[in-house]
Amino acid sequence: MNEHNPARKPFPIPVRTSETQSPTSTDAPVNLGHCAESEPFALMVLGDSMQPEFMHGEIIVIEPTGVAHDGSFVIADTNDELIFRQLIKHPEGWMLKPVNPLYPNIPIENLDPVKGVIVLKKIPGKRKEAKHYV
Repeated sequence: MNEHNPARKPFPIPVRTSETQSPTSTDAPVNLGHCAESEPFALMVLGDSMQPEFMHGEIIVIEPTGVAHDGSFVIADTNDELIFRQLIKHPEGWMLKPVNPLYPNIPIENLDPVKGVIVLKKIPGKRKEAKHYV
């Protein structure tokens, strides 16, 4: 007998927010379980800094070993915080730019803060709606 129920909800995955981490946890790297540092991973977009290209609640897939270039959407480590921005080359160097003009640009000296390149975005619940970036 087939026990698969297509109406069954997906298994819930526990998520720990930054507010629930201990004060010393900022010094330790994020534990991704059995994922290698070079394996792609997914995050959910929170906030409106990257609207209208990336909406709150969309899922982005990050390639940690992806090649970042002018115009790439990236995850970067600035001021001990991971942020999602567009990488822009300008005459003075590099800049992390939000799509939403209400947020400030962040200048960076080189590409060392870039921790991964966004390669895909998906809308949760919409299997066929995806946009690739590369």
